[in-house]
Amino acid sequence: MERLANAIDRLTAAIGRGAAWLVLVIVVLQFALVVARYVFALGSIRLDETVMYAHAGLFLLAAAWTLQAGGHVRVDVFYAEASPRAKAWIDLTGTVVFLLPFAAAVFWLSLPYVRMSWAVLERSPEASGLPFVYLLKTLIPVFAVLMALQGFAQAVRACETLRHAP
Repeated sequence: MERLANAIDRLTAAIGRGAAWLVLVIVVLQFALVVARYVFALGSIRLDETVMYAHAGLFLLAAAWTLQAGGHVRVDVFYAEASPRAKAWIDLTGTVVFLLPFAAAVFWLSLPYVRMSWAVLERSPEASGLPFVYLLKTLIPVFAVLMALQGFAQAVRACETLRHAP
């Protein structure tokens, strides 16, 4: 199981690092849009939507990597001072009770939404907008799968800690 958890971590990190490049895309395009709009009085719906797609992609694809790195906000005020065994219990409980059911619900509830979008190859409502709304919506169940996989890896690690910690 530890090898599977390590493989999931590598996958999550690779996708997260790839998604992190979207920050550069967002910054460069948003800067160009602002300059074009306020200096040259030009605008581009396609570029506006590209920034929105990149922003959504960044958050949806890098969320599991952020979870892996411990970057998500913790509500548990006792976690920082807890023993490794207590932290493992908190991680395991949080994953099983909250994260995995949340990921399953997001996945299950997003499928009809994504399926309908693919059925019509949904486009932007703007005439000059991007024709890839269906791809953007596909990131929702992908997000749920990545979060569930990373949650599983965390649960495996928590179980290992509980098995070996005094």
